[in-house]
Amino acid sequence: MLDRLFQANPIISVLLTNEETPMKRFAKPVSIFVGLGFPRDVETVEEAFEILNEWVGSRSPAHEQVLAAVRAALTDDSVSGARLAFEAFAKKMGVLAPDALELAAARAADEWLSA
Repeated sequence: MLDRLFQANPIISVLLTNEETPMKRFAKPVSIFVGLGFPRDVETVEEAFEILNEWVGSRSPAHEQVLAAVRAALTDDSVSGARLAFEAFAKKMGVLAPDALELAAARAADEWLSA
């Protein structure tokens, strides 16, 4: 029964056999803010897939594209491409940590100067 499920969907196979297969690590973590602004370093393809799969924001074409790239990296060797796509998506959504900090600082400075 499980063999048929794994053959039908290789992603399920990768996720369910996680203890047996090594995680596909990014060369450098992607630092993002999640939830109420908590920092998180996304270090693997599997973590990026989990975040994108549970994404509560807009399920735009950009989201679908990065999800497809990360999903593909679960079963092939396109880890660096998946990382670049994930980082670009995080930047576009305003959750990439360095960019989000700069944006918050700029807003705070604008508010302070206009007071």
